[in-house]
Amino acid sequence: MKQLAAIILMAAAAFLPLRLVRFPVKAAAEAMPASAVTQRLRIVAAGDLMQHVPQLTAARTERDGLERYDYDASFRHVAQMMRRADLAIVNLETTLSDHGPYTGYPCFRSPAAVAEAMRQMQIDLAAMANNHCCDRGAEGIRTTTRILDSHGIRRTGVYRDSLDYRLNNPQYFERNGIGVAVLNYTYGTNGLPVPAGCIVNRMDTAAMSRDIAAVDRSRADCIMAVMHWGNEYQRQPDAAQRAMAAFLRRHGVNIIIGSHPHVVQPAECDPHEGVTVYSLGNFVSNQRQRYCDGGIIATIDIERTGDGPLKYSLEITPVWVHTPDYAILPPEVADTIRMSDDARRRYDLFMEDTRSLLGI
Repeated sequence: MKQLAAIILMAAAAFLPLRLVRFPVKAAAEAMPASAVTQRLRIVAAGDLMQHVPQLTAARTERDGLERYDYDASFRHVAQMMRRADLAIVNLETTLSDHGPYTGYPCFRSPAAVAEAMRQMQIDLAAMANNHCCDRGAEGIRTTTRILDSHGIRRTGVYRDSLDYRLNNPQYFERNGIGVAVLNYTYGTNGLPVPAGCIVNRMDTAAMSRDIAAVDRSRADCIMAVMHWGNEYQRQPDAAQRAMAAFLRRHGVNIIIGSHPHVVQPAECDPHEGVTVYSLGNFVSNQRQRYCDGGIIATIDIERTGDGPLKYSLEITPVWVHTPDYAILPPEVADTIRMSDDARRRYDLFMEDTRSLLGI
C-alpha cells in the first residue's frame, strides 16, 4: 500500500508544474492596474411607439370569452436587440388604460398590454413627454404611470404630481460602473392643457438649465436628453432643433435623442463629445406613407478605460413596419422573409431613402 501511495504521489508531482503555470497568469489578471480596466454601457433607443386603430384591430384576440391584446407578432423581431441593451428606451406616444374603449388618433388610448409587451422586450425606460401625453387628461397620466410602474418600467418627462416629479426627474441608471442621467422634454401638448397638479416637462431653456445643473454628478458620468421636437414629416432638422441641440451641448448634455417628426432625420457622433440623433422616426405605427413606415434603432456604446474620458460610438439599424401584423423588421429579417411585391417595393424604397439620408 505504501508503495502504491508513493507511486500516486510521484504521479501527482509530475503534473504539479503544469497546474502551477496557470496561477501566475490568474494572479497577473487580478493584479491588473485600474488604468487598464475598460467599462462599457450600451444604450438602445427606439422611436415613436404609437397605437392607431388598425394596430388595435390587428392585436385584438379573444381568449376564454374575453377580449385581449397580443403584441408578440409586432415586436418579436426586435425584442432581442432591446434585451441586449444595458438601457433600452422608447418614446411612448400614447396613453395606457386597463379598459376600453381604446382609441387611436387624434386622442390615443391603448390597452395595458402595450406595457406588457414593453416588459417582455425588457424596455427599461419610457419617455412620456410628447404632444399626446395629455390626450386623456389627468386620468390618462395617472393610469399610464401606474401601469408602467406595475410592470417595472421606469419613466420620465410626465408626472402625476410634484412628489412624482421629484422622484423621477431625472432618471438615473448605472450599469457596469458608468452612470447616466436621463431627462425628457416636449415642445407642446397639442394645445391641451396640462391637468391641474400634473407636470409635463416642456422645452423651456430656463427650466432645462436648472434641471441639467441639478443632476447629481456623483451618479451620472453623462447626461442624455430625449427631445420631442421639430416639424412633422420634415427629413432634416430645422434651425430650432439645431439651436436647441447646441444649447444642450453647452450645458453638458452628451447624448441627444429626438422624436416627433415621424420620419428619420440625420445623426451625428463625436467619439469624445457624444451623440445626437435628431429623429428616430416611427418605431411602430400605422403611418404608411413614404418615409413614415419605419424608423431607426440607435445603439450607443459608451466606454471608459481606467480613469480616462468616456468614448461614444453609434450604430444605426433601420427598421420597417410590415402589415397586416405590424411586425417591426430589421434588415436581417426583412431581407429574407416572403412578402408581397408591393410590400417588397415599399420596404426597398424605405431602406434606400434611409441609407441615403444617413450615409450608411
